[in-house]
Amino acid sequence: MALPVPDTSPSPDASDRDVIQSASPLRTLGLARIWHLIWDPAPGRMGYALRMAAGCTTTVLVGEIWQVPDLGVPALVTMALWQKDRVTNALVGVLVNIVVVFLLLLIYGLIKITLDHAMELVIVIALLSFGFFFLGSASKLKPVAYMFGLIIVFGLVVIDQVPVGEVITRAILYTDLFLAVPGAVMIVLGMLICPSPRRVLTDDIAARLLMACRLLRGADDRTREQATDMLRIGTTDMMKSAKMAGLEKIWAAKDLACLKQSASSSVAVLALADEANRNGLSAEDAACLIATLEKMAAIFAAGDYPADIERPTVSAASPAACAMADMLPEFTTPPAESTKAAPPEKKSGFFADDAFNNPEHVRFAVKGTAGVMLSYLAFMVLDWPGIHTCIITCFIVALPTMGEMVSKLTLRISGALVGGTIGIGSIIFVMPHLDGITGFLVLIFVVSLLAAWVKTGDERIAYAGFQIGLAFYLSDLKGFGPTSDMETARDRIIGIMLGNFITYAMFTSFWPATARDRIGEGLRKLAEALKLQSQALTPQARAEAIASTQSALSESERTLEYVMAEPINTRVDLPRLRETKQALDDAGCLSEDLLVTPERADLTNHTARLERLAG
Repeated sequence: MALPVPDTSPSPDASDRDVIQSASPLRTLGLARIWHLIWDPAPGRMGYALRMAAGCTTTVLVGEIWQVPDLGVPALVTMALWQKDRVTNALVGVLVNIVVVFLLLLIYGLIKITLDHAMELVIVIALLSFGFFFLGSASKLKPVAYMFGLIIVFGLVVIDQVPVGEVITRAILYTDLFLAVPGAVMIVLGMLICPSPRRVLTDDIAARLLMACRLLRGADDRTREQATDMLRIGTTDMMKSAKMAGLEKIWAAKDLACLKQSASSSVAVLALADEANRNGLSAEDAACLIATLEKMAAIFAAGDYPADIERPTVSAASPAACAMADMLPEFTTPPAESTKAAPPEKKSGFFADDAFNNPEHVRFAVKGTAGVMLSYLAFMVLDWPGIHTCIITCFIVALPTMGEMVSKLTLRISGALVGGTIGIGSIIFVMPHLDGITGFLVLIFVVSLLAAWVKTGDERIAYAGFQIGLAFYLSDLKGFGPTSDMETARDRIIGIMLGNFITYAMFTSFWPATARDRIGEGLRKLAEALKLQSQALTPQARAEAIASTQSALSESERTLEYVMAEPINTRVDLPRLRETKQALDDAGCLSEDLLVTPERADLTNHTARLERLAG
């Protein structure tokens, strides 16, 4: 149930906004925080960005050799699908190459139907757009549904640019290359340059231990902000890495079980370090804990995990130090239940549970389809084929709620302007001096690295990175090799901006979905997570529980950020909004304190407060 909207919504003045933001200044998504997120040297980020840029550049090189038209599309597909580890990259690459076979059959049939039939083409584009937007909202195909829709619709839209006598052959070939080239690059290059998922997992664990050491030494606001971001991630990414490591079939099940437990324990240790940083810790206890944590971090950073960890000797007068010291001997020890045969988990289906009874999925598909069709109508009526990028943009930027649309609109526009400026600037100042393919590929790599660096950061800014790549690739990768065509760059940037505007207008004007409808569900989930955390009896159970609580807390905080970004006439009343924000701040501290004193007398009051605010 959503937070209620009052009959009259007072207009907040500057002091109201200050009060809202002051409740948790480190978690406010302002310009300063966005700037910090852009340049945050998160562990593993540079390597991830370098590999992604290398993948995009390799795709361009293969495309240049095979003379693939509109090479910006396969380069974008590579950037969108590139993964952190070699196993996930290979799986995605294989999946893309399998799916492309079915897409080719579909496109072949669609071309036979729509060739030289304008009305049939319009109907097919509308049906395809609706189908892929629906799959993106209501199925597990969400990460790639929009990309598949983009490829097929884009191929049908630009079909008129190919000579009629060979239209079917060329259309099928080019669509094949649009997906097959990125898929092959991800498989081959990814296996060569990407780390194993186990190494990604151990590096993530080491990063959390080192961050705990920084907190124990006494941290400034920026360090605490980075630690909070790391805490809110929980173990989601690390458990995905552990799952992918299991698929490699080269690691012992016992080792993976120990690493999974280490992932949960690292979050608990980081939470305890944050609690100690807030409440204070003696220099002797801090030094003793730091020495042990640094030794453990070094072992994890080397790709292994420690065993038989000795309990550090800390003062009994410090509950936080004692709680952390008690957890370290069991840091890598999985719970006894893991050695027994686990009951089979209930597998979820391809579609979401509410796929066919929740009208929001259909509304989302209708709004996305309307954006695509309006974009198609615009460039057809204007007879301006160069702005067909507005259709591509509609598939890329669609988001379910107004808060997400508004909060990321600035990032999209900023990214498109940066990428477009770089694209046009390179055409004017760089391209005339490039005599061969080497210099051209260096340019592609450098700009791809910039876009990949932003994209591999926090998901709050990742859209801006993808938009940088989108605008640059579609501006500079028109033909083969360096281009001097300023008109194409101009048209494609205009198309990107037009697509952003049309998508925003559609999603905020028709059936506007507000982020406040999701607040209640998130608060109830957080209250339940806190209750379960207080009931955990073993160090392993407490570590797993704190990770779940932090993930639930992150979800609620993100939803609240989206509510704050929505137009003022859709917001909840400000007093309740302030109370919700303060309740989340208190829940964050409580989740850490429960690791020290599980039997908190005020736990019931905190959970009741969250449930009351949930409605």
